[in-house]
Amino acid sequence: MGKYFGTDGVRAVAGQFPLTEEFIKKLGYCALKELAPYAGKEHLKNQVIIARDTRLSGPAILKSLSEGIRAAGADVLDMGVSPTPSVADAVKQTGSLCGVVISASHNPPEFNGIKFFSSRGTKLPEELEDKIERAIENTPAVPAPTGAYRSAPELVEGYKKFLMSTVDASLLKGTKVVLDCANGASYEIAPAVFRALGMEVTVMADANDGAVINAGVGALHTEKMQELTRQSGAYAGFSFDGDADRVIASDEKGRQLDGEYIIAASALALKEQGRLPANKAVMTVMANLGCINYLKDAGVSVELTPVGDKYVAQSLEKEGLAVGGETSGHIIFPYYSNTGDGILSALQFLQFAKKSGLPMSTFAAKWDKYPCELRALKVTQKPALDTLPGFLEGIQTLENKLGGKGRVFVRYSGTEPKLRILVEGADAALVTQTAEAAEALYRSKTEAKK
Repeated sequence: MGKYFGTDGVRAVAGQFPLTEEFIKKLGYCALKELAPYAGKEHLKNQVIIARDTRLSGPAILKSLSEGIRAAGADVLDMGVSPTPSVADAVKQTGSLCGVVISASHNPPEFNGIKFFSSRGTKLPEELEDKIERAIENTPAVPAPTGAYRSAPELVEGYKKFLMSTVDASLLKGTKVVLDCANGASYEIAPAVFRALGMEVTVMADANDGAVINAGVGALHTEKMQELTRQSGAYAGFSFDGDADRVIASDEKGRQLDGEYIIAASALALKEQGRLPANKAVMTVMANLGCINYLKDAGVSVELTPVGDKYVAQSLEKEGLAVGGETSGHIIFPYYSNTGDGILSALQFLQFAKKSGLPMSTFAAKWDKYPCELRALKVTQKPALDTLPGFLEGIQTLENKLGGKGRVFVRYSGTEPKLRILVEGADAALVTQTAEAAEALYRSKTEAKK
């Protein structure tokens, strides 16, 4: 974790450091200075693709960021309000130097953020983010802009066509769906794509209004979407987050299907089609054991990565795999995109389901989540867990008591002063007992207070 960069770019309450005018200019300027040699600038156009979500602070951040990027000599192509993955796609399609998205994703309206994509449409590696941070510290001022700026709505249209090209419209024609656009970046694009594919679409939270982005709607608040899906008799419903790089689904009965259900169903569909290399999928260490064991029983092994979609993407690329993601709904289909794409994932999942000829509720009933308890302990320091005498051994003893049908996972949060304890198992009472014991064990080894 860097000084300014978190797990997904630079993020804060808009107007508060580091999202201040001067810092944003330096960020744009220094990022381009470091990205040019990293990308192999001689083979790319000296231009940067930018998009944003609907947040009220977006235009001001765009202005400052654009000035910094153009001060580094690059041109800026502005997609306007458009999903995060549309930038990753546009960068590759246009041969641009990099892409930038102004968004705080699923966070409340007062937040905003800035995240970069490489010329390959991937998140930046941590070592490059570290170089950018050091350059910012050593840059006293940003020179005057020399690059040009222009609006580029044609790139948004190109993204719509790309999404439509990934599915068979004849399979989806007439399908009733509900879309929750979170009053965010997908407010116009998602309904347009689904309708153009011949589906019957009911839309909610589709205002171009950053004052209410993610406010009680979207991928973190799917209850209204689930109920609307049930009431309207739709085949399925989908909730996107503010920048539409994640999706959570609902079956026709109004039951939630999170990212794990989508990944599991997609992996098995791809396996049946002979399109799942090594019969393996990628998930993070926070994935539920119920899903992992279900996939293993079906002949699909699961590669586990640290938390963060960038790590999922790296694992997929390294092993040449076909699908992976997170419980939160960040799902990656590398054949189409190197980053999580909520609209793309919804379309792929919907196509797999429709091809099966089964109702969406079938996939909700395929497996059950193991009882799970997640605790967060506030800490003042983060001593390496392997330096706490007997701690890891004690955790292993607790896991052994779950009888091979559960696990105990501990890690420090990457963004907060907290220790996270995850316990899963077949017995809910034993899970709670184990979580209490793991918390007590950590407190006995440190000065962590309740």
